[in-house]
Amino acid sequence: MEFEKRLTEIADRVTVALDQLIPPAQGPEADLLRAMRHAALANGKRMRPFYVIETGALFEADDKTLLRTAAALECVHTYSLVHDDLPCMDDDDLRRGQPTVHKAFGEATAVLAGDALLTLAFKILASDETHPDPNVRLRLIERLADASGARGMVGGQMIDMLEDDSPRDLNTITRMQRMKTGALISYSVEAAGIIGGASENARQALAGFAQDLGLAYQIADDLLDATGDQAVVGKTLRSDAAAGKANFVTILGINGARERVRLLAAQAKQHLAFFHERAHILLQSVDYVLDRTR
Repeated sequence: MEFEKRLTEIADRVTVALDQLIPPAQGPEADLLRAMRHAALANGKRMRPFYVIETGALFEADDKTLLRTAAALECVHTYSLVHDDLPCMDDDDLRRGQPTVHKAFGEATAVLAGDALLTLAFKILASDETHPDPNVRLRLIERLADASGARGMVGGQMIDMLEDDSPRDLNTITRMQRMKTGALISYSVEAAGIIGGASENARQALAGFAQDLGLAYQIADDLLDATGDQAVVGKTLRSDAAAGKANFVTILGINGARERVRLLAAQAKQHLAFFHERAHILLQSVDYVLDRTR
């Protein structure tokens, strides 16, 4: 399929870029650098970088700028996974088909590796190698800070940690996941629009697409956690059930969650109609989310 080929191509390009951007493991800080590389160079889907680069293609945006922005975003996403897997968070042993960073290198090194990946992301975006216009770079930095901070991904993680102390209903779960998962997905298409100089109407269409897609992706993730094959998915499954956490599947049921994903996917496709045939690979990506097995 065209989408799967494109996804693999972009994932490979981002992995090569990260390999070049993360310093080699040497010196007294070698374990830190090894841990960073262990996390960032692992065999991930690179969905967020995919949306940066593929959405940027709608506007014929500069390829180098898109790739470096995609790599920066993947650094932030990877840092979040490293910290999310820690014993003080989800306490997971497996990520992307290999031991989590704290299992391979220890908890302290895992915390520092996550910190270093986060700061590397902003260094990448701040460089004039990413874009010659400092105003574009500042906008990319500002929006990534919003998406990854207290009103975005980190705030969503905080809500997730309050599971035992607060009621959990569909509205709360939806808000949490729009922040925890959806914010970086939204950034991926927003950043492409910033780089490509998208019109206001185009940006609104992208925002609607990303919002529906991000929620669909998370519900599909909850379905995978409940029904998937751990050997295929490459991470610990049934973790929410083991922790007694509510999610879309526990609230809606498996059939209800599947129906919600289908509805959100249809809405996401409607937003892409603005771009006509140019968005055909993005349309295929929505079907991928519907049929996820990993």
